[in-house]
Parts: sequence; C-alpha cells; structure tokens
Amino acid sequence: MSAETILPTSPASIRTVGATQDGASNAAKESLEDYTLRYAPRSYRKWTCGAVGAGALGGIAYLADFAIGANIGLSHGTANGLLGILVAAVAIFLTGLPLAYYSARYNIDLDLVTRGAGFGYCGSIITNIIMGSYTVIFFATEGAIMAQGLKLGLGIPLPIGYLITSVIILPLVFYGMNALTILQKWTTPIWLVLMLGPVIYLVVSHPESVRQFVSYTGTDGAGVNFGSVMLAAGVCLSLIAQISEQNDYLRFMPPKTAKNRKSWWASMLLGGPGWVIFGACKQALGMFLAIYLVSNVAGGSSFANEPVRQFVFAFQQMMPPSVAMLLAVVLVVISQVKINATNAYSGSLAWTNAFTRITKTYPGRIVFLIFNVGVALALMEANMFDMLNAVLGFYSNVGIAWIFVVATDIVINKYLLKISPKQPEFRRGMLHSWNPVGIVSLSLSAIVSIAAYFGVFGAQIQPFSPIIAAAIAFICTPLMALATRGKYYLRRTDDGIDLPMFDADGNPSGEKLMCHVTGMEFERPDMIASAKRGANGEQQYVSSLALATDKTGELVLPADPPITKQ
Repeated sequence: MSAETILPTSPASIRTVGATQDGASNAAKESLEDYTLRYAPRSYRKWTCGAVGAGALGGIAYLADFAIGANIGLSHGTANGLLGILVAAVAIFLTGLPLAYYSARYNIDLDLVTRGAGFGYCGSIITNIIMGSYTVIFFATEGAIMAQGLKLGLGIPLPIGYLITSVIILPLVFYGMNALTILQKWTTPIWLVLMLGPVIYLVVSHPESVRQFVSYTGTDGAGVNFGSVMLAAGVCLSLIAQISEQNDYLRFMPPKTAKNRKSWWASMLLGGPGWVIFGACKQALGMFLAIYLVSNVAGGSSFANEPVRQFVFAFQQMMPPSVAMLLAVVLVVISQVKINATNAYSGSLAWTNAFTRITKTYPGRIVFLIFNVGVALALMEANMFDMLNAVLGFYSNVGIAWIFVVATDIVINKYLLKISPKQPEFRRGMLHSWNPVGIVSLSLSAIVSIAAYFGVFGAQIQPFSPIIAAAIAFICTPLMALATRGKYYLRRTDDGIDLPMFDADGNPSGEKLMCHVTGMEFERPDMIASAKRGANGEQQYVSSLALATDKTGELVLPADPPITKQ
C-alpha cells in the first residue's frame, strides 16, 4: 500500500506520515498503485512511444473475437457478417481517435477525460460503473474460453478451470503497468505465430475453404440485407468500450516533441483506435474457421463457435493430434492471460475511481482487482458464455452511448462549437460535480436504444438499436451544450497556481509542487491551490488525490461567482 492509500483523516498526521517516509520506498510503492486516480506524471512515463503502443496492442489478444465472428457469420452469413464487422470497425475507429489522442497527449485515462467532456467530477462515476461492468463481462468471457481449453487439453473440469483462470491473473496485475508491459512484450510474437500459422496453412492446403466461406449464407439462407448487417454490427459494437482499456496504456506515452512526432502519432493511432483493425481481422478469421467446421466436419455446427475447438482442428491439419492439442492449449492460455491481465487492471481502475468518489475513501486498487476477478468468476460459473451474443448485443447500446457522447463532446463541443473547454480538466474544485450535457445525453441514448433492442418500437426497428444509440448521443450532446450554454463544465477558471500548465511543446508541465496534505511533491497538472492557508497565511497546494479523499471539503476552492448582467 502506497503513501497515498493510507491518508489519515487528520492533515497534521498526514504531513507527519508523508514527511517521514523514505523516498525510494515511496517511489516503489507508488508504482504499485500505478496512478490509479489521476494524471500519470512525466517522471513516471519512462517508456518509449513504441513500447507503450506495443503494450496497448498486446491487450487485444483475446479470442472472444473469434467467437463473435463465428456467431454472426453462422447466423447472418459471410457477406452480412463482414459488412457488419466493417460498419462497427469504422464507427469504433472514428470515435476512438479523439479519446485516444486526449489520453496520450494529456496523460490521463478515459475516466479523467470523461469528467471534463460533459459529465463532471462525480458524473463520470456512471461511466466508471459501465467500464467496470465491461471488464467483468469480458474477463468472464475470456476466462470461460481458457477453461474450455484446459478441459479439452488437460481434462480439467470447467468449474476448476474457471477458478484457475481467475487466480493466475492476480499476481500478474498486482504491479500494474510495469508487469503488463513485460508480459505483452514477450508473449506477443509467440501469440501471433500460433494464431496466424494454422489459418494460413488451412487456406493454402484447402483452397476450397475460401469458396465455401464466400458463398455461405447463414442459418436463414438470405442474401445481403441491411437488418442482418446491423444486427451483426451491433454485436461487434459491444467492443466499443475497449478504447478505455487502450487508454489505460496510452496515458503513459512520453511527451510529444518534434523529434518523436512520427513515432508518437504512429503508436497512438495503432495502440489506440487502431486496435479495432486487428480486432476486425480476428472476427473475420473466427468466421472463416467456423464456416469451415460447419461445411467439412461432421457435427461441426455444435462447436464451431468455440475458439478452442477451432484452433485444435486447424492445428490437426498440420501435425499429429497430440502436438496440435498442446499448441492449441498454449495459444489459448497465452491469449487469455494477455487480455485478462488487461481486463483485470482496467477494471480495478474503474471500480476504484467510482468507489473513491462516492465514499471519499481510497482502499487501494488491489481491493478492486480482487473484486473484479471475483465477480467475473461468478459469471463464469453461471455459464455466461452460452449467452454471449445476447449479453454483448444488449451491452453494446450502453457502451455506444458513453463513447459517442465523450467523442462528440471532444470533436463538436470543444473544437467546433468551442463551448466545452478544449484542454481537459479533471480536478475536484475545477469541475462541477454533475454536468447535464453528458448525463442527459447518455441516459436518453441508452434508454431509447435499449428499448429498441428489446422490441418496444417493433421488430423492424430492433436491429437498428446501435444506430439509435449513436445517433441520439451524437445529436443530443451538442444540443445539451447549447441549451446549458456550457455553464456546467467549469466550476472555476483559475486553479490558483501561477506556473504554466504546459511546456513549450504543449505537453503537460513537469514542474513540481509540494502537497501540504501528503508532504509529497506532485507535478503541476496534478495540483491545485488549497483553500486552506498555511500557518502564516501563505498559499498552499494540494494534489488531486488528496482532494479526492477530503471528506470535509475544507481544501476545495470556492466556485467562481456567478456572472451578472449589467
């Protein structure tokens, strides 16, 4: 537990604790917590652009894409499935780009971006719960796939396999970004070879598989139609919240300079919205393998949507069954460990943020790491995998609503209408607690699209619930900003610190100030003037985390006085 996780309630005792702790020990423990609630300082961001981008891409190794592609291909046919994947990929890329840029440029995760992009300091609690739920659902999905592999390859019963897949993640995520970067770096090459090798071999050695794939029309036997495309896209769009997990890596990007500009942009694009390019390819591969199994293997339709069985069969075309089984199990284990380490990490951040702002108490990220994994384990034991398409189709409406609201606020409200402050703000005291721009837009988008998904507006409208969610979020967000005249974005315009927030290159400043609560130094973007003066009336400064745990509110600066018309 870091110095920041044991803040006493008395400011005097906090000063004593912070001042007497060894600097090296603090640094080591700080890295354990990985800047859970706040800005990632320049002094901690020691990775290159390429390392951060590769780490972010390593987190998309999940095999659920193969199951998603298989399910939509078998249901709607190849043409409808591929078009649905394309529609979803374009939407995810376009909305993910501004979010990824803000996280990488300003070194804050999507929760902190969301606070200043229409939701307010407390309003983004809602989106943290959405994000936490997303990581639980996908941890359970990926864990179930890994348990299937352990059962098939090693004969381990599913309930025990679920437990194993959950427990092994905990030590990997305990040390946050440091451990995750090493994990992704060394496992990604092996994963790529094992994933692509058997598929390429299958296409080359069985050329008729391509013809079968292209001509497959799905269970309904219908041709290309808009409804089927949108149903397929809706399932794929459930992954739109994945950008939040990418941003948990991108916030550690180094400062953008003239020297590293090209590598910075390349890493941000590939590690940010570019994840969906790889995700879409995996969905198409999953569709291909499923259709091959249905077309060529007796009883293949009963397991064609299970990634484990897909790869066991593909490997068996290349080598003896025993070796094929071993390699398939290795692929599954590597894939699921890579993604579930990211799911657990991002989920622990989301739940911790929500809990801290509700209770003003910071229990430490590890508490919610265990919570996140525990809930996912319960879902696995409840056999959630069999309901994957239904769960993802429903959840996509909520995820689309959130991501589209934030992306719209950045692109339209910040850059075009110039109502929302262009530079992101996340600190308590600077923001209003609640901003109706994001909250109303999210609520309206989610409620109406979910109603459409469940057929409230009729069967003809049902397939278009993802479009409804996106359209309402896109239209409502700027309308709400105009209606409220942007007055709910900033509570204050001056944070009481004379030092510039950004350096000459436009990066967050690396200048440090002393937090009078913790007795520790924090970088300029993480600090704000304290409402509590020093013993001699001098100005004091307080970190954003100390403010987050201030239950009395005595450290929070007063709001700007309302503007009165002359």
